[in-house]
Amino acid sequence: QVQLVESGGGLVQAGGSLRLSCVMSGDTFGTYYVAWFRQTPGKVREFVAVINRSGYGTLYANSVEGRFTISRDNAKNAMYLQMSSLEPEDTATYYCAADRSQFSQERSDYTYWGQGTQVTVSS
Repeated sequence: QVQLVESGGGLVQAGGSLRLSCVMSGDTFGTYYVAWFRQTPGKVREFVAVINRSGYGTLYANSVEGRFTISRDNAKNAMYLQMSSLEPEDTATYYCAADRSQFSQERSDYTYWGQGTQVTVSS
């Protein structure tokens, strides 16, 4: 079955950068739309960014536009989130998600989810 595994989270100071990775196994990665979401305790999981199957179409949440970049490498079954100019408000658990039919900002549209990777930004 499809599995998604995130990595790359950690502790960083405000203004710093991190690169998250998400690797898929169990199916053909290039046939999926993939996205990043994030969640803090007590809050709803929120959309961060999505990328289409070719990698040439992307969409970002307003809160990360211009600071985060989503990308993918279909040959490696992987997608990435390059995060720059990090702010304490970016502290969250980051999840990757995949679906074959939805280029979407809605978490309910995604079929497969990873377990998450923690990002903590200190002020």
